[in-house]
Amino acid sequence: MSKRGRGGSAGNKFRMSLGLPVAATVNCADNTGAKNLYIISVKGIKGRLNRLPSACVGDMVMATVKKGKPDLRKKVLPAVIVRQRKPWRRKDGVFMYFEDNAGVIFVGCYCRLLLERPLLWKFLFYFSSYILNPYLCTFYTREPSVTEF
Repeated sequence: MSKRGRGGSAGNKFRMSLGLPVAATVNCADNTGAKNLYIISVKGIKGRLNRLPSACVGDMVMATVKKGKPDLRKKVLPAVIVRQRKPWRRKDGVFMYFEDNAGVIFVGCYCRLLLERPLLWKFLFYFSSYILNPYLCTFYTREPSVTEF
């Protein structure tokens, strides 16, 4: 019997070692004012009975802020994992890992490169007010179109 891949809307992402299960606490690597993120669910994981959903680099998770600004705490926020300590093997044979686990909260301004990613990221742009172009280092205001309402 063949092995099944990761379910859901993972798209064409390669298999990576899943290093951050639900209930993991990761550092917040952005300037929103949050210090720690507590993972409460992982998007796109269907799972098996009694198995904790786990995330790796590039996965979208739902998280809460445990330490940080009071206006960010006690809310469920979407976040993306950007670093993990668990080593994973890349396609060229190199094993990669970082010195800590970290994530980034989606609250306002998003990178334009995420537009080319799978449909998992598309819904974030409906709530964004600015889209950042990393090549030009400028902000673009996104005008809402008539079809979005």
